[in-house]
Amino acid sequence: MALSPKITVPTSSLTWRFSRSSGAGGQHVNTTDSRVELICDLSGIYCSSVNRDMIMRRYGDSIRVVSSTQRSQGQNRKIALDRLHELLENACKPPKIRKPTRPTRGANQARLDDKRALSNKKLQRAINVDE
Repeated sequence: MALSPKITVPTSSLTWRFSRSSGAGGQHVNTTDSRVELICDLSGIYCSSVNRDMIMRRYGDSIRVVSSTQRSQGQNRKIALDRLHELLENACKPPKIRKPTRPTRGANQARLDDKRALSNKKLQRAINVDE
């Protein structure tokens, strides 16, 4: 199953589990296994080695996705697959590089004010030897 041009997940790597969901649905909810749990074994996915390393570093050996928002099992299956796709795509994106910035004038002034106040507090605690 091709989730994207970069990542392909074979169906043998996917494990589906179904159970009864809580929430809305009336009496129907007591008889239907609409909650979906999808477990993806990440060692079986097909992608570049760089992407595989990024995915494995972020999630380990497997990803577990649970969906119970909808009343039907089919809709919850689709939601779980969409979430899996989103998680794998986000794991393949390189982390944003922080642009170094200088502290603002206000932040620097607040830091200096706090230092001054703490220094004054400690000076007041000091024992006065002159007395």
